[in-house]
Amino acid sequence: MSKSPRPLYTEQQVSARVHELAQRVSKDYAGKGEVLLVGILKGAFIFLADLSRRLAVPRRVDFMSVASYGGHGSESPRKGGAVRLLLDLREDIAGKHVLLVEDIVDTGTTLAYLQRMLKARGPASLKTCALLRKAIQRDNDPQVDYLGFEIEDEWVVGYGLDNGDEHRTLPYIGVLE
Repeated sequence: MSKSPRPLYTEQQVSARVHELAQRVSKDYAGKGEVLLVGILKGAFIFLADLSRRLAVPRRVDFMSVASYGGHGSESPRKGGAVRLLLDLREDIAGKHVLLVEDIVDTGTTLAYLQRMLKARGPASLKTCALLRKAIQRDNDPQVDYLGFEIEDEWVVGYGLDNGDEHRTLPYIGVLE
């Protein structure tokens, strides 16, 4: 295993922010019925679990998985990167309130692809919750309705995010030096 990452956000900071996001989501969806949380594998699974446990509205969980190509890492496409669906939802989302849950918005290519695909399926509403978004210039800047933290353009790991499947289960978010 490689060197330990430099902490960017502590376990306590992450937990507090997830709690704040859950309160906002719960307030916004109060009285609207069930919300379908759609987690993007693998990176969002820890964030999704913690967010879901803190929600005060009826919810269900499903997952999608995509692969991104064309960048410096398999999950970070740069301009012109292609996105391919690996795992689709198990059920129809037409007429349902959908909250797409992402670990990180880097270039925005993957999130924009997922938003277009899911909107075409006719949900009652489609919103996005991302734990992290890099503060970089994007040609395509998809809407993020609920954002945990805005970060610099650094390679981050922990709390679901990885580097070659290392560091994913760290309880904090760290930067690889």
